[in-house]
Amino acid sequence: MLKTGLLKQSVRMAVQNIVSNKMRSFLTTLGIIIGVTAVIALITIVSGVTGYMMNAFSSMGAGKLIVTANGTYLKQGLSESDIADLEALDNIAGLSPSVSVNTNVVYDRNVFDNISVSGKNTTYFEKNDIVTLGRGLRQTDMAGDVYVCVIDENAARTMFAGTNPLGQIIRIGGISYTIVGLAGEDGNLMTAIMGGGVDGSIYIPFQNALALNGKSNVTSLEVYIEDTDKTDELIEEMELLLDNTFNDTDGAYSIMNMDSMLDTMSTLEDMMTYLLAGIASIALLVGGIGIMNMMLVSVTERTKEIGLRKAMGAEPGLIQIQFLAESIVLSVMGGIIGILLGEFISYVASIVIGTEFVIEWSAVGLGFGFALAIGVIFGWAPARRASMLNPIDALRSE
Repeated sequence: MLKTGLLKQSVRMAVQNIVSNKMRSFLTTLGIIIGVTAVIALITIVSGVTGYMMNAFSSMGAGKLIVTANGTYLKQGLSESDIADLEALDNIAGLSPSVSVNTNVVYDRNVFDNISVSGKNTTYFEKNDIVTLGRGLRQTDMAGDVYVCVIDENAARTMFAGTNPLGQIIRIGGISYTIVGLAGEDGNLMTAIMGGGVDGSIYIPFQNALALNGKSNVTSLEVYIEDTDKTDELIEEMELLLDNTFNDTDGAYSIMNMDSMLDTMSTLEDMMTYLLAGIASIALLVGGIGIMNMMLVSVTERTKEIGLRKAMGAEPGLIQIQFLAESIVLSVMGGIIGILLGEFISYVASIVIGTEFVIEWSAVGLGFGFALAIGVIFGWAPARRASMLNPIDALRSE
């Protein structure tokens, strides 16, 4: 019972000493506060940004392969028969050619240079639910002599200023097209890679786009996969077919697997998190050194007090606990303040960047664990020194 009372008294005295030296205690914990704040803020912000990017890439490219087939000097791109051979492979749910057209758009004598025009097929609109009004392109539109198009909301605002665009006639590359559909935001990966127009996008049948470019072959394809567990086998089959198509010419084509990219991004996210945590931990190390320095000063200032307590029967272990408790309380206080500041900074950053704010409990645990560990590690040596003081020498000190 006596030892328990002395233990409580030691902890109480440690807290009282911290409170009686508020400014010094605050400055001592400042390094811990900065370090924990940095750990929490960096990890949370990076996690939010990478999570946003992962979701965007996942929605744009999950279950898809991107084929770029520039071809060779003798054969550029893929013909319709080549595309049909690819589509005949097992595990392919559909193919969507993407043809970018470099031309302007004219409506009511106004010329629009910043609207992108791209060629798509029926599969694109079947696999991407983006049409909000009217319809998408149909198979009957793919004959090459049907001039209809779908425009997105940005293009509608640019050209029609609130007027219903359906049924309107616009000229693309000097040819009149009837607008049959209005599309929302295009989250498609190929569009993101090829770049959308500043003032919007227009989709026309891909055969029409090829004619506007003066070409007959497609150089970009989106491949939709039925069973993503068999993606590797599908890629091997596609490589065999494309090698045969381009006579095994190196660099004639490339196949981008979005699922592999997502795995790579996830790995990079983990590596970046560890790196940032390591960098931020340097501030925690500096904070630990500050705590050790203050505790050593405190031991020197309270030498007579230590001698008096020892003379009254306080055991070295209790003296050590008092100073160790003081170090731990300082460090934990800094850790708690750092966690609160880190979460606040992360919240503000999420609003500014436009990402979702999610508390990363792993980062909170890491920050608090670091703070607690530093309190124990850097407080042990001064506490040990205090407990080993000779009571007679301590009482004689000035």
